[in-house]
Amino acid sequence: MTIPLQQEPSGEELTERERRVLEAVIRTYVDFAEPAGSRTVARRFELGISPATIRNTMSDLEAKGYLFHPHTSAGRVPTDRAYRYFVDRLIRPAKLSEAERDQLAQELDPASSAVERMVWRATRALSLLCQELGVAIAPRLESAVLERLELIQVSSSKVLMVATLRSGVARTIYVDLPGDVPQDALVNVTQVLNERLAGLMLREIRDTLPDRLRGSSIMDAHTDELLNIFMQSGQDLFDWESFTGTELHIGHASVLATQPEFSSGEQLKGLIELTEQHDVLSGALEDRTHGGGLSITIGGENTSEALSGFTLVTAEYHVGDLKGVIGVIGPTRMPYEKVISIVDYTSSLVTRILGP
Repeated sequence: MTIPLQQEPSGEELTERERRVLEAVIRTYVDFAEPAGSRTVARRFELGISPATIRNTMSDLEAKGYLFHPHTSAGRVPTDRAYRYFVDRLIRPAKLSEAERDQLAQELDPASSAVERMVWRATRALSLLCQELGVAIAPRLESAVLERLELIQVSSSKVLMVATLRSGVARTIYVDLPGDVPQDALVNVTQVLNERLAGLMLREIRDTLPDRLRGSSIMDAHTDELLNIFMQSGQDLFDWESFTGTELHIGHASVLATQPEFSSGEQLKGLIELTEQHDVLSGALEDRTHGGGLSITIGGENTSEALSGFTLVTAEYHVGDLKGVIGVIGPTRMPYEKVISIVDYTSSLVTRILGP
């Protein structure tokens, strides 16, 4: 399986021996969360060279910025640069097992295909399968096309506006009224709104609503009064941000709490604080470029300092012509091959279920 990644491969060439030793160190550290020593690497991998040669090669890799010594340990730990090299040049994405595919299919039950619920379930499935923190943002609806509107009176002073978008997404907004509005006025205004607004993007409606609603041929006093409410409140009612609701979805953070990186109280506190920074997480997901593939940012490649100790692996999913982002956040010591395959498959599955 070949999964396109959206980063440029690192330019520095390593010798074949350096590549093999670097890969062995990364895999050892990912598996055991302990600095990898030359003897451990020699025992685990048939590299055809002695522990002394492995040790010398590890020293060379350290000098080039791919490995470092933690404290006084004899072993080495990969740097962000090493993980980037691994992702760009050495990775072999794992094939999902039938059990993993079945589990995802069960978690993403097509019978409940409301966008928010589907994405919410997908983030939790990613958390469980990847043992990382599943994250996602709902599609941005500014460019969504309105299919139809319905007005439903729920009280003498309130109307429920139900907006159905061409992507299949529906949103509801309450509209306050100055007093009782006859049912025939609601019917008239619903007709005008659909005649003038259906087929337009939300941002077009928001920016031009008053002009589009002027000059209706079926005006009466009640209809005119209700239309004026829409004309005056259009920027608020049709602002895409009003339609998106809670944009960020987060999976089970408890799966990260069991990892060695968060064994101390201070590290765990930092993780909890990160999950509470919705603006940081939303911004990180919104700013990513995918271009049809996966986006992977490692440690210091992330623009936010709060994410400098983490890796983000994300992909786009589609709801009609709208796009959202889904993936995982975890420590840089991550089983990249497994995670990449699961994120890629999950995004495709969500798109398939929510697509037209």
